[in-house]
Amino acid sequence: MTLPRQRPQGPATRPAPVPDDKTKETPGKETPGKETPGKETPPKETPAQDKHPATDKRPAGDPGDRLPFRVTIDDSDTPYDVVDALLLTPFTTGIQPHARHARLDALREDATLVPAEGEVLRSVVEDKRESCLTAGPGWTARSVRWSSGGGEVTVVAETPELATKILDQATDGVAAEEEPEEEKVSVGFWYAAPQRGPYRTVRTITAEPWEAVRKNYSASAATAMDKLMAVRRSEAAGRMILLHGAPGTGKTTALRTLAREWRDWCQVDYVLDPDALFSSPGYLMEVAMGVEYHGHGEDEENRRRWRLLLLEDCDELIRGEAKATSGQALSRLLNLTDGLLGQGRDVLVAITTNENLASLHPAVIRPGRCLAQIEVGPLPRAEALAWLEREGTDPARVTAARLGRGGGGAGTAIGGLTLAELIAARDGSEPVASSGNDTGTGLYL
Repeated sequence: MTLPRQRPQGPATRPAPVPDDKTKETPGKETPGKETPGKETPPKETPAQDKHPATDKRPAGDPGDRLPFRVTIDDSDTPYDVVDALLLTPFTTGIQPHARHARLDALREDATLVPAEGEVLRSVVEDKRESCLTAGPGWTARSVRWSSGGGEVTVVAETPELATKILDQATDGVAAEEEPEEEKVSVGFWYAAPQRGPYRTVRTITAEPWEAVRKNYSASAATAMDKLMAVRRSEAAGRMILLHGAPGTGKTTALRTLAREWRDWCQVDYVLDPDALFSSPGYLMEVAMGVEYHGHGEDEENRRRWRLLLLEDCDELIRGEAKATSGQALSRLLNLTDGLLGQGRDVLVAITTNENLASLHPAVIRPGRCLAQIEVGPLPRAEALAWLEREGTDPARVTAARLGRGGGGAGTAIGGLTLAELIAARDGSEPVASSGNDTGTGLYL
């Protein structure tokens, strides 16, 4: 559906008509369109078909009079698009100039989001969503339910009070009541949507406590993360958390656990597109400002929560040549942590990378910038064998897991193992691989 934009055009001007011989006034004879002194001219009657309810209800000087509004429907549009267009019509024309909107991430199964007072004008059922257009005296509403369990309602109405009333009516008691579970953590996910720009949605993830996952890390990494997990609001000295190490060592698992351990005072937001975040000033400002999160307690310090932004696998953003390859992205990241942009915003940034610490940009690892710099590496041989023994796994099964990444072989002694390799050996989830050592022909076939 295309909504073409046109320049508003001012009123057309035409020169005043010059009277000729046929239009000259004749004494004692009335000229059409000209009032005779002392005699009232009856009002001109407007044909019924020229009247339009939109113009009748719009206040004088409404901007809708100067906004050309045209909707084009073609074979690429769906009934869902038509419902959207029908909702925009009364708002754009000014019949119902007040809009209210609400989005809910989790709905009850029987919630319809349809106001009780209205009449259903259109309904659309698709694979992943349902849409309904409802109207009542002075208002129109569009209700959408997604298969993911969330939904949204948009209401346009003649008065602000009526729009708020209908929105409350549609959303009252529809949110799903989730029973609190210790392993559940609420996480926000940011992404740049093509049509509506920066957008945040909330999902609930599962995270184990630190005591349950501590055994998955080497002694040096576990000791460092003991201190990180215990950090509280008043102890956040630096604004950046850097977890670096080989793939499969458990960096993402550590961040999930960190979200659980800090949930009383810090809200975690995951950025799906870090490259877009730091290449768009508008997107960055939206995420930096964020929304106000509220925790528990009466005083302001307890009500206001910190935010932790998670950026995974950002090697190109923080490595040594980042300034030359990514332009202003590195500068904006540093500005968000302890520059002017981060001032007054209680924001922490956690970054995971596969790069070695020595290969990172000096500005990233300078003293005072990072709250934590932790290398999350493979478990040494002794610790790996102890891990396998605790899990009741035969060390001989490690060979198959190592073959999946091209290392080791029959009779090879166990060396350092990543968490991914240990779990693969325990669960028997080795990849499908050929067992022979085929000799190539040397030809392109």
